[in-house]
Amino acid sequence: MKTLKRILAGVVILLVIVAIAGLVIVNRISRKPLPDYSKPAIISGLTDEVHIYRDANAVPHIYASNEHDLYLATGYLMAQDRLWQMDLLRRVTMGRLSEIFGEDMIGADHLLRALRIPEKSQMVIDLSEDYLLLCLDAFTKGVNQFIEQHSKKLPPEFTILGYKPEPWQPIHTVNLIGYMAWDLAGSWNNEITIFKLSQILEEEKLQQLIPDLDQQKSYVHPELKTEKLSDIFHLLENNNKIKELGLEVFSASNSWAVTGSKSKSGSALFANDMHLGFGAPGIWYPMHQVIEGKLNVTGVALPGAPVIVVGHNERIAWGMTNLYVDEMDFYIETLNENTTAYLFNDQWIDLDIREEKIIVGKADTIIRENKFTHRGPIISDFKKIAGQAISMRWTGNEFSNELRSIYLLNRAANWEEFRDALSTLLSVSQNVTYADVDGNIGIQTSGAVPLRNDGYPVFIYSGATSLYDWVGILPFDELPYTYNPPENYVSSANNRTTGNDYPYYIGHWFDMPFRIERIREMIDAKDRLGPDDFKSMLGDFKSRLVERYIGDVIEILSIETGFAANEQTALELLAGWDMVLTAESSAATVFEQFYNTFIKNILIDEIGEEQYYGLGGGLARNMFDHVWRNRNSSWVNNIHTPEQETFEEMVLISFKEAVLWIEENMGANPEAWSWGNIHQLTIKHPMGSVKLLDRVFKLNKGPFPVGGSFHTVNPKAYSFRDPYSVVHGASQRHVYDMNDLTESFVIIPTGVSGIPASKYYLDQIEMFLNNEYRKDLWIRDDVISRARYHAVYKPE
Repeated sequence: MKTLKRILAGVVILLVIVAIAGLVIVNRISRKPLPDYSKPAIISGLTDEVHIYRDANAVPHIYASNEHDLYLATGYLMAQDRLWQMDLLRRVTMGRLSEIFGEDMIGADHLLRALRIPEKSQMVIDLSEDYLLLCLDAFTKGVNQFIEQHSKKLPPEFTILGYKPEPWQPIHTVNLIGYMAWDLAGSWNNEITIFKLSQILEEEKLQQLIPDLDQQKSYVHPELKTEKLSDIFHLLENNNKIKELGLEVFSASNSWAVTGSKSKSGSALFANDMHLGFGAPGIWYPMHQVIEGKLNVTGVALPGAPVIVVGHNERIAWGMTNLYVDEMDFYIETLNENTTAYLFNDQWIDLDIREEKIIVGKADTIIRENKFTHRGPIISDFKKIAGQAISMRWTGNEFSNELRSIYLLNRAANWEEFRDALSTLLSVSQNVTYADVDGNIGIQTSGAVPLRNDGYPVFIYSGATSLYDWVGILPFDELPYTYNPPENYVSSANNRTTGNDYPYYIGHWFDMPFRIERIREMIDAKDRLGPDDFKSMLGDFKSRLVERYIGDVIEILSIETGFAANEQTALELLAGWDMVLTAESSAATVFEQFYNTFIKNILIDEIGEEQYYGLGGGLARNMFDHVWRNRNSSWVNNIHTPEQETFEEMVLISFKEAVLWIEENMGANPEAWSWGNIHQLTIKHPMGSVKLLDRVFKLNKGPFPVGGSFHTVNPKAYSFRDPYSVVHGASQRHVYDMNDLTESFVIIPTGVSGIPASKYYLDQIEMFLNNEYRKDLWIRDDVISRARYHAVYKPE
């Protein structure tokens, strides 16, 4: 017995030793990459000293004497904070995720290689001016010097996954253009989904799925202006793997500005928040870059790129919202028997067939093929379409130079220079909001708008003819803009760009107008607004979507007399609601569950579960609005029941089912139905789904109960497939008073550092959720006096 006790004691001691050793190892892996932000660095190639000041949130303020030194230092310090994220982004653009994540990413890599992003990037490099190449070269050298100097202190992800970063190259930065363009591509899901549904739906029902643009009357440009307007034309799941990594950009956004006539300071006032998938590290890197007397610009950059994407300089501020241009067309191709050629204008044309060698881990190499027509890749297999070859034409493969655009935006001093900068912003299509210190405001539409020969671009064309090929890209001077409008404000929230008087087809997949209507309602509510008003607007949870539908819901349900107790309580909650989706609101829970249940009830019986969940939120929500306006629609009836349901009956059925779902998932006590109890946000790391890694390295943070929804100005959106886990919202918030740029307020939902052990990894999340802001330090004396760290980078 004593022997057994000694053995057991020995085992316990051994386990304790192993546990302690494990903790020591984990602590070392976690903490070894943490930088000393005040430690000087010797960097080869610098011509002079560069001073890096970091504020209380470790946001860098970079002071250099010339451009070369500025971008060299930017590369060095960006790698210091976000090296693994930069490596992950370049692997996405090159289709090399399987090398680090294994076989689960083979399909994603295969798709990403079909996009040919590096080919587009090389074209951009070959046609770029010398000043851009010098900028890229300096940034690249800065990144690589950091890698060389810290090869034994790499971020923990490299150690966990067992690899080291390769040297950075200029093409890796330019590849980010393709990455951003791909993330904007709404047609990739919508038009292929419409095609799949066309195989099972009659024409009448299919047409009702397509948004009715005549019902979208809240335009970005209420009064049409272009530089010139010709009469050229008058026209009407592998991807989910990438989304799971938290790498979405520009999915939606809000932006607005008012003139001095509507601001408390008498100068222009500006706000912007870009919406994307929540994730850690955050997609934006905040920084401030200064060359005394030549450049002073602050805002957010994309990790891996040296310039500020949105922000302000000494003269102008700018922000972006996704244009939702119809950037893709799809074609059914006729292939020969051995699938090596396609029929085009009565001739057989050889396909461009490329062998893709996808390395999996450190051992295996998987061979895949990509096939291309003159339009682009054959994408049928990626969308699981059997028996048909469908090719894709995409604006992301057209020439554009977003690097030039952003570089020049950083330096623009007025509206004319702002517009010149945007003339090459094509693949990353945006409505770009403007304000300047002279009180001017505006919005310029920028992007590659395809000019089409013929056809209805929502549907898939025949590829056997040139009739449906593009004939060019709309010239920049014919894109619409608004400058100093009589309303004294401009605003954009992914809503329809122009009315029917604009002679070119831009797109079909605009966001519904609920956010833009609420933004304009709040702007109109006051004669003059200040920064605090704009902050409140960015944090607003009141819903115009709810306002549009809730009166009808209550009217229909109030006729019913046989409600159970909780059904009656739920109706009373809706009737007494202020339509503000706070985390504490029980009415918000009732409404959101009713809304989603109604959508499911009108759609799933017709198209089945697989197609229903493949539909996506945009198409489904447009269908909700369509049925609400057309109550005799054939979609209302449940085809699996013998009776013919009316619209009112479907509302009642959906309401009862919604209350039942709430009871089953949240309990029978209505006091427990608070929206935040089920509507929650967790900021997740790409590797945070592995529970052991999350627990050991503290990769994720949350869950946090949150208010809002996809339709509120402060968006807290959940996946159509997975209500109500919040995955999407504001990635940054900026409020700038152009009268005094020291009164600039900014916030991101994560932090500067991408190193999980850093106290600056997710340090801004609670401020963000409380709609609080940090001051964006601007004047050098303020930067120095409030600096928490100061490092000097010196020439070798």
